[in-house]
Amino acid sequence: MNCVFCAIVAGETDGHRVFEDEVVVAFLDARPLFPGHVLVVPKRHAETLTDLRATEVGPFFDRVRRITGAVERAMGAAGSFVAANNRVSQSVPHFHVHVVPRNRKDGLRGFFWPRTRYASPEEAASVAERVRAALAEEAAGSSGAPG
Repeated sequence: MNCVFCAIVAGETDGHRVFEDEVVVAFLDARPLFPGHVLVVPKRHAETLTDLRATEVGPFFDRVRRITGAVERAMGAAGSFVAANNRVSQSVPHFHVHVVPRNRKDGLRGFFWPRTRYASPEEAASVAERVRAALAEEAAGSSGAPG
């Protein structure tokens, strides 16, 4: 496997690490939106959020929460933008969460893509039903199976 984030986790490639434990490695993004932009990656290679084991999700996001607070304090930020891509627009195929310090009028405009509306309440209801059905299907298929 030729994963740049796995190489950083293994110490084979330099990264400006800000945190490491048995669950994650966090390091500065090489192309930050703002100084203090950190990437949090699971130590075990997982390409997407859905590839994380169920038992890994809570500990992973606990670290994201802690690192987010630290980034805000360290950078004197009023808040932060915390986001992850899942395959589409994922520049490195190793799941990672961006923690970006934010301040009012910093130049970023909410989401980075145009927002739309549903054509009708019926369309919204149909989409909601499709998601509920997929969740029910998942629940039925995972009855007690390890994650």
